[in-house]
Amino acid sequence: MNTQDLKIIIVERDENLHSSYLNHLKMVNGFNLMGIYSSADKALKDFNRTKPDIVLTEVDLHGCSGLDTIRLYKKKDWNVKVVMISEDNDFDLIKKSFKEGANGYLTKPMSANKFSHALNSVKEEGATISNDIVKQVVSNFNKKSFSFFSERENQIVDYLCNGATYKMIADKLFVTTSTVNFHIQNIYLKLDVNSKSEALSKLQSL
Repeated sequence: MNTQDLKIIIVERDENLHSSYLNHLKMVNGFNLMGIYSSADKALKDFNRTKPDIVLTEVDLHGCSGLDTIRLYKKKDWNVKVVMISEDNDFDLIKKSFKEGANGYLTKPMSANKFSHALNSVKEEGATISNDIVKQVVSNFNKKSFSFFSERENQIVDYLCNGATYKMIADKLFVTTSTVNFHIQNIYLKLDVNSKSEALSKLQSL
């Protein structure tokens, strides 16, 4: 191993993806894989041996979640770079990751080019983020907020404008569909409309 190579470990619960990561890593110079794990517990127990510069960890892990492990990795080595990997690009989850101290957030599927670009970005810039996440961040900063709606109503309006169904909104907000329907009826009342299409049309003109 070149002494200048950065040491990395990967924590991915789907063992079927381990070989893909190994193949991706063969396409990148300057990095040395110290271990690939299916759980955070194993990675943390092996940390003193691997001494990674970069940890790529899935957000959704069995037992201890990827979010919870960020501070544990940082406690072992404050300088370690932790990059989250997830199928979910939910903005709240992204914010929580960076609030916990993550140095990056990547969405699946992980192509060889995305993997290579991510590692080199962490090496050169100290952080990395997927292009779709960048668009999500920009979208959230640019979205409208209406003073005549409550915070919850503004959340629902944003989901409606992005094509979400009642069930999708309910799942995102951890409420029932009847609760979503209640808020939407209040939104219609405030907008003086009777349907979703009317509401979206009026919102676009505001």
